[in-house]
Amino acid sequence: MRPAGDFDDWLAARLADTGLDAELWAHGQQAVTRAGLRTQTARIGEVLGAHGIRRGSTVAVQLPPSFTLLWSVFALWGAGAQVMLLDPRLTETETTRLLEVCEPQFHLGTGEGPLRVVSFRDECEVVVTPRRWGLAARTAHRLVQFSSGSTGLPKVIGRTGPSLLAEIERFARLSDMPRRGEGVLLLSSLVHSFGLIGGVLHGLDAGAALHFPRRPHRKELHQMLLERRLAAVFGVPAHFDLLGRSEGSDVPPALRLAVSGGEILPGEVFERFERRYGVRIGQAYGMSEVGIIATDLAGAQPPPAVGVAAPGMSTAVTGGTLRVRLSESPYLFGDHGDRYADGWLDTHDLCTLAPDTGVLTVTGRADSVVAIGGLKVDLTEVEAVLLAHEAVAEAVVVYGQAIEAHLVVSGSTRVTSTELLAWCRERLSPHKIPKAFHFPRVLPRTSNGKLIRNRELLHAARERPRQAAFR
Repeated sequence: MRPAGDFDDWLAARLADTGLDAELWAHGQQAVTRAGLRTQTARIGEVLGAHGIRRGSTVAVQLPPSFTLLWSVFALWGAGAQVMLLDPRLTETETTRLLEVCEPQFHLGTGEGPLRVVSFRDECEVVVTPRRWGLAARTAHRLVQFSSGSTGLPKVIGRTGPSLLAEIERFARLSDMPRRGEGVLLLSSLVHSFGLIGGVLHGLDAGAALHFPRRPHRKELHQMLLERRLAAVFGVPAHFDLLGRSEGSDVPPALRLAVSGGEILPGEVFERFERRYGVRIGQAYGMSEVGIIATDLAGAQPPPAVGVAAPGMSTAVTGGTLRVRLSESPYLFGDHGDRYADGWLDTHDLCTLAPDTGVLTVTGRADSVVAIGGLKVDLTEVEAVLLAHEAVAEAVVVYGQAIEAHLVVSGSTRVTSTELLAWCRERLSPHKIPKAFHFPRVLPRTSNGKLIRNRELLHAARERPRQAAFR
């Protein structure tokens, strides 16, 4: 096990290792070696330094997925700055709200405005905007992230250097993770924990090369796995749904690992991918507040099981929800006593623990449980019943004055509220049946692809249709 050390020292050592200069670091449309990574990081560091960014500076980074994004983050960490990662798909209003809460001294963007469709590009323009009223770092946190906001206002989450190092170590101790010389098709978001730490920082640590597609089209993804002889693919369920539907019967010869994170993996996606590729989708379960919590990288247990606790993680199931041991609250602003107390973080995920194997199974969200007439209803159970109907492609069930379902139907399939009502009556107790059905063309998603489960936001999206944030 690697001895505890300083995150700055770890990063500097990985960038300064000239013995690895010829190795591939990442491949988009162009290939970048370790030497190229070091050169570009140093170049951007000089530019940022000329703008006055130094140790203790606070910098909001809002760049599209690109080598430029990663070079900029590495350069900022190398300078000792506190990095705040903002998704480039955020609207101007959403961005302004977060900047007002966090008060960074600088904002790094492209000047393009919010992006509707985010595709990987090798390089992009960087516009450095000083913020006159911004404040220097008030804490020792090196990385600031934001929760998905699927049920309300995003939470501001801080990760310290020791916290980042501990997570890198957890990944290093998992024997199935990508190894030196292997290639990883990285589809997970670079501004969220699994993509950034499990993908980018683990790859930097282990010597696994990263590969990025121009766009998440199933033909292109399949061809990359095939032609580049990649060993692993990391993504969210939607990516594996795409890959599982790829045409033909050719199987990438080197593919041995497929890992999904971000949300619960549907059983049909798990089964379809295994039939197509002969590889089971593994699970990487975690959250921004702490990073990776549990894994089943080989996919030994089908969903909704998420595996056993990652090395070094202390977990407990209390009152039906999963709790994780943390030395301090990860939240930088606001009172979150309902989430963190007495050294334990409540994930709000409903979970069971198998006493004989230690396998954790996530069955839903605690905040999806509502009381109706004194009876408890888990809205995710209602969603599961609706999703079992052949005409329903996506479903979000929320509760206001009554249970209501927001549904996207499959292709040209037609289904009526009356039919769905009869379907639910056959499968649910009366108090669990939706009283209203809505059929939008698309369901709104957060900037990192999760379905929004806030009733007011769902109705606002119906009144003012907008393009879904995730493709």
